[in-house]
Amino acid sequence: MEQQTVHTMAHHKRPCAAYEARNFLWETSEDGKVATITLNRPERKNPLTFDSYAELRDLFRSLVYATDIKCVVVTGAGGNFCSGGDVHEIIGPLTRMSMPELLDFTRMTGDLVKAMRACPQPIVSAVDGICAGAGAMIALASDMRLGTAQAKTAFLFTRVGLAGADMGACTLLPRMIGQGRASELLYTGRSMSADEGLAWGFFNSLKEPGEVLAEAHKLARQLADGPTFAHGMTKKLLHQEWNMGVDEAIEAEAEAQAICMQTRDFVRAYDAFVAKQKPVFQGD
Repeated sequence: MEQQTVHTMAHHKRPCAAYEARNFLWETSEDGKVATITLNRPERKNPLTFDSYAELRDLFRSLVYATDIKCVVVTGAGGNFCSGGDVHEIIGPLTRMSMPELLDFTRMTGDLVKAMRACPQPIVSAVDGICAGAGAMIALASDMRLGTAQAKTAFLFTRVGLAGADMGACTLLPRMIGQGRASELLYTGRSMSADEGLAWGFFNSLKEPGEVLAEAHKLARQLADGPTFAHGMTKKLLHQEWNMGVDEAIEAEAEAQAICMQTRDFVRAYDAFVAKQKPVFQGD
């Protein structure tokens, strides 16, 4: 029975580079290790629809089982990141839905953030121009964010008569930029400038508009060529330790590090150090 279970789990692992996206662009590097999601409705500043929400959620869930993808870059076409939920294709229909239908929708959008946090691959967002509403939440749910001076990030929910509590904003944003700053943005819905985003820790760095995607790919390549099993462990612990006390967190890290010490990458790093060479990690 145990052997059958292991075989079944192994069977679920599969390459994802050949995935064919329907509601956005999906491209992978030549070696299949770095994937790029491009929100591609530039004429409307790349808003999300019911279908694109669901497809993004399902794609990030499937990356748990990917044998090839080691890092994901998220960006938008045409000089903007994402303008949030499409006013005509989402906001309008929501005003005519029943409570059960509305709850199905809000849970689906939250499930996208859950899926992004649960996939083992680091996610790097390249943010230019408008980054609003659900688009701001996709950037926030990423592991790192590179921005431009033109980036305008806004959690717009209050502007349409809704709470700032959307897709995990009230837990993720205060941890990122602080309670007071998050409260201001979530109550007012105003745009956070790129300089504020950098100073407050939302952006890891700011790049020129023509360079931000290339820089995001450069960072993603660095991560994809690193000890990717260990990166997945880092991501998991960064997420799980929010709900732990210090003692529990230290114990969890002890267990995680002991597991990582059994990987071949750990041995490769030691052997390379002894040989005065740069380690070539394989993610196992």
